[in-house]
Amino acid sequence: MSPASGSGSEAESAGRVASFDPEVGLGRVVDDGGRTYPFHCVAIADGSRHIEPGTRVRFRVAAGLPGRWEAADIRPDGPTVPAH
Repeated sequence: MSPASGSGSEAESAGRVASFDPEVGLGRVVDDGGRTYPFHCVAIADGSRHIEPGTRVRFRVAAGLPGRWEAADIRPDGPTVPAH
């Protein structure tokens, strides 16, 4: 069961990029409910492999490595606001 949807479906979520390290291509998205999901740069939908921390995004929550959920299909959805 997906923690974002509560139903096992891959429902779309909204949130903000909390961090992104372009050197290794890893980042974290925090959804509007406060849940944190890691992601790899290949999950950025436009293929750019880079996204600024603080960017408002829409994404899917998908099964990743065993035992963890990850952000997938990450798409910018509004202005970039400096991350805290």
